[in-house]
Amino acid sequence: MARIKQRGKAGAAKNYVTRTAAVRKLQCSLADFRRLCILKGIFPREPNNRKKANKGSSAPTSFYYAKDIAYLAHEPVLKRLREHKAFAKKLSRALGRGEWSAAKSLEENKPIYRLDHIIKERYPTFVDALRDIDDALCMIFLFATLPSTARLPRDIVDNCAQLAMQWQLYVMHSQSLRRVFLSIKGVYYQAEIMDQQVTWLVPYQFTQNIPTDVDVRVMLTFLELYQTLLGFVLFKLFTDINLVYPPPLDIKKEDMAAGVGALSIQDSQEHLKRVSNDKNLGADGKKISGKDVRQTIKSIVGTNDPQADAEMEDQTSTSQELEDEQFVTHASKANPEASSDLPTLHTITTSPSDPTSRLFAPYTIWLSRETSRSIFEFAIRSLGGRVGWPASSGAGSPFDESDESITHVVIDRPVVQKEEPATQRELRLRRKYVQPQWVVDCINAGKILLEDDYAQGKLLPPHLSPFGELAGAYDPRTSNDVNMEETSDAENDNEEPVESDENNVEDDGVDAALASVTTDDPASLRAAELAAEAAGLDYGEFESKVKKIGKKGSVSSNAVVADAESDMNKMMMSNKQKKLYEKMKYSQQKQTAEREKLQRRQQALQKKQTT
Repeated sequence: MARIKQRGKAGAAKNYVTRTAAVRKLQCSLADFRRLCILKGIFPREPNNRKKANKGSSAPTSFYYAKDIAYLAHEPVLKRLREHKAFAKKLSRALGRGEWSAAKSLEENKPIYRLDHIIKERYPTFVDALRDIDDALCMIFLFATLPSTARLPRDIVDNCAQLAMQWQLYVMHSQSLRRVFLSIKGVYYQAEIMDQQVTWLVPYQFTQNIPTDVDVRVMLTFLELYQTLLGFVLFKLFTDINLVYPPPLDIKKEDMAAGVGALSIQDSQEHLKRVSNDKNLGADGKKISGKDVRQTIKSIVGTNDPQADAEMEDQTSTSQELEDEQFVTHASKANPEASSDLPTLHTITTSPSDPTSRLFAPYTIWLSRETSRSIFEFAIRSLGGRVGWPASSGAGSPFDESDESITHVVIDRPVVQKEEPATQRELRLRRKYVQPQWVVDCINAGKILLEDDYAQGKLLPPHLSPFGELAGAYDPRTSNDVNMEETSDAENDNEEPVESDENNVEDDGVDAALASVTTDDPASLRAAELAAEAAGLDYGEFESKVKKIGKKGSVSSNAVVADAESDMNKMMMSNKQKKLYEKMKYSQQKQTAEREKLQRRQQALQKKQTT
């Protein structure tokens, strides 16, 4: 006998749970439920039949998978949230009763939770974390520029600023920056890290205000997850190239607005040696050897076991063997002068793979005071260049403006004629004065561009997105010549020669004969040719008119055939495919209209400049 199905206990009603039922089952508040869903990556689902999933009710609600809610019930973060709720009640009760010692002890034992296990669950491999780090970087760079308010604590902003500087320090050290785009929203950067394209957006350094209609609590929950994720990623990236993480921060330089220059890079092996040397120093400042340590252990244990002594001697001998066993390159007998170093994992990981990563290495660039130092210092140093800036832009510049090694000056001021001494005039002649766009366009092009197009006070070429556009998109660099050719052809077609009335009548007869010409019918073509000959029309002009008529006829016939084929194809489509096809056609028409609009605007600007 078949099993009897009960209403509401099978199918969609069992697989889906409403949000109210989920909150009731987890016994938490709605805010905690939202936080858990964000941290664990659980989001609402849309069932095939909402009425069946809601057990016959058609009221609007959100649905979740029942298995996801059951998975949340065993989450350690949920337990910590419940403990924090109990702690808040106890603390408010103690403060209300004036029990300050109890409140202090409660504050010291405040329950906290960590998100390390969630990061390991959501990102099983390091490559998965790198692929999903774009959103984390965008949000962290955004919060690093926001002011601290009552809704946004100061420590969160400082932590975001530290993570942002550490990320920039790694990109500069690894020289992995590949593309930069200056947009209205901010500056888009793209770096190639472990064969993964990482793109993030950095807002401009303006005074930011948090809108009142934005739910900061939801964004702070995402930020909490992203801070933990970026901490894991940075630790892995720094340790893979034998660097100390977190990099030491010089507080004095940070207070003097040194930016990324306040962080210093230290090799992990040298750091460990320094720490071990500090540990091996005794109370009197003398160095403690391994023999002294073994003798002290023997005196403390109070045993003279020969087997233990033999084991300790074996350990010391093996450690000495490991220290002595190193790769040493020897010269070959055939060529005693040449000796090739064997590549190690450290040299492979630290060596840049892309030749454009050292694009600015031969140059020394000075940033003028009106340029954004944070943007161009990061871009130039990421490609191996030396960069300096005035004291008004912050401390930490490696050289002054009078340095003779400066090859380029990035300046964004108009040209002003003024008297200057001979030494300064000589320096000016030896340097190239370019606008800031030159740096970005060189990075995107992968080569050093000519400085003449970006000279001080000159009209700049168009700054295009390096991330690739759709086929047929508007390109101001290539559309100039095409538009001018089209306009010249149109003007030539519209020009009407001034002739006598007799010639106009004869041309009208020829045009009437040509109107009935079809390229497939030789008889009509022969009749038009006789009419042109009787009218005294040149044979070259007659051929050009026949070609124009042939082109128009072929275009119109091709359009008719294409429309007929598209109609036939649409008849064979399903409703879903028809809707998708119409959406595609609408987007293509919209892009075409936008491209034509920009081309018309460009033609109008060109006409104004010529007139």
